[in-house]
Amino acid sequence: MDIIYTLWLRSMKRYLRSKSRIVGSLGMPVFFLLALGFGLNSVVQIPGSTGENYIQFLVPGIIAMSVLFTSVFSGIMIIWDKQFGFLKETLVAPVSRLEIMLGQTVGGATTAVIQGAFILVLSLLIGISIPSLYGFLIAFLFMVLIGICFSAFGIAIASKMEDMHGFQLIMNFVVFPIFGLSGALFPIESLPEWVIPLTLLNPLTYGVEGIRYGLLGTSAIHPFVCLAALGASTVVMIVIGAFLFRKASL
Repeated sequence: MDIIYTLWLRSMKRYLRSKSRIVGSLGMPVFFLLALGFGLNSVVQIPGSTGENYIQFLVPGIIAMSVLFTSVFSGIMIIWDKQFGFLKETLVAPVSRLEIMLGQTVGGATTAVIQGAFILVLSLLIGISIPSLYGFLIAFLFMVLIGICFSAFGIAIASKMEDMHGFQLIMNFVVFPIFGLSGALFPIESLPEWVIPLTLLNPLTYGVEGIRYGLLGTSAIHPFVCLAALGASTVVMIVIGAFLFRKASL
């Protein structure tokens, strides 16, 4: 547990010392929230909504987006550590690679949840209200699961790569479809029939709907189904990430 805590603390210190990283990571989510939210609020109709407008519908998706992007790109730190020799020094220590991988995962997930919390606070400032403390805790739980799931995913990809620029290109190629097929921007019920199965295979979909249930009290998928599906996906991602990290070359 000491190595997990140490690597988590290292990630936190690097994150808090990089003000440009904090501000830069908020740019795209804030743009989507303000531009799409206010721009399409009077245009997009939410099926079966009872007084819910598009901005309210959009907020959970943008929170999930912020957590997704931050957590996935935390994997680039693995490549950075490879290039500067820190990872090699860590791996020769008398600790298991699983602990090292978990420490990196928890650190990336924590920074991702913090970024998501910033978007949540911003949404409160523009008039979105949280129904209850219970709902906030539900939303927070799903934010944590998204962060862990996709931090492990980012580490799994980074473990097989040596070039940071290549990692960014591949992640952009993968992450945008994950986000676009999550029901974050538009209701699942409004999507074409052939897209809905792809959406239901996407782990982020269950995270978005779980956060939406916590913040709005409604969701297209039952919250227990969301919790089970995202929880299972998180376990699978951790197993895959741990396996690939153990096989990583220096």
